[in-house]
Amino acid sequence: MAHAWKVCILQKGIAGSNPALSADTKSIPNMKRLFTLLACVGLLCLSTTITYAGKSAPTAPETTQVAPAEAAISAQVPAAEEELPIHQQLKTKFIEGGPGFMASILLCFIIGLALCIERIIYLSMASTNTEKLLARVEAALQSSGVEAAKEECRNTRGPIASIFYQGLDRYNQGLDVVEKTVTSYGSVQVGQLESGLSWIGLFIAVAPMLGFLGTVVGMVQAFDAIEQAGDISPTIVAGGMKVALITTVGGLIVAIILQIVYNYLVSKIDGIVNKMEDASISLVDILVKYNLKK
Repeated sequence: MAHAWKVCILQKGIAGSNPALSADTKSIPNMKRLFTLLACVGLLCLSTTITYAGKSAPTAPETTQVAPAEAAISAQVPAAEEELPIHQQLKTKFIEGGPGFMASILLCFIIGLALCIERIIYLSMASTNTEKLLARVEAALQSSGVEAAKEECRNTRGPIASIFYQGLDRYNQGLDVVEKTVTSYGSVQVGQLESGLSWIGLFIAVAPMLGFLGTVVGMVQAFDAIEQAGDISPTIVAGGMKVALITTVGGLIVAIILQIVYNYLVSKIDGIVNKMEDASISLVDILVKYNLKK
């Protein structure tokens, strides 16, 4: 993602840190990330236990002779299977697709979704009402000076307030230094906003690949079964292909869900960055006016 911030060179000694803002924008999301990952790991362990328990459950013994009444009852079994709850149907399809490949796809989904949730929380906390912040900073600057404006920024959460703080902190060094500081520290903030997106993109790409790999492996197993049977039986071919294609369906579903959330995150970051650029220009204008009135 290319922004105007990325063009600027980070000057040594310009990009600093605001301890008060770091506690707001970093520590809380990190705690959210920890709790989210722990919850997802617990969900993974639970789903894996249920899956293998369902797979290892004993099946009813097959009978060689079927009475007419029993045949009529067995004819109604497919209708009963269609009425299974959705989670039972998903578990059945999960087992049919093969626990190995399906578990890998599920793991990609859980980790990718956890990263998406962490980014959504972080970006929600990074959003700031820029107009109100600019009004408060300008009012504090006109009434009490630079230190009061810095205090307003220190008490406000988000990357825009952090950029304002860094610019105001170097006001005594001149407006040129303020502009370089705002530009350079803005680049740092954009990097923090985009943190984790590359991993989400990785899981978007890996999930369908694992599905296609499971499909190819299933097709190879189907052809092995045909070779052992010595005959092309429609039952063997259809059964093997169905099992093979389930992994592809699972991988595509995971990729689609993560891709939608990924695009939402990118649009959210673009909106925050646009506000950062516009607010930084407004801050420099406010400082120019303040400097002329002195």
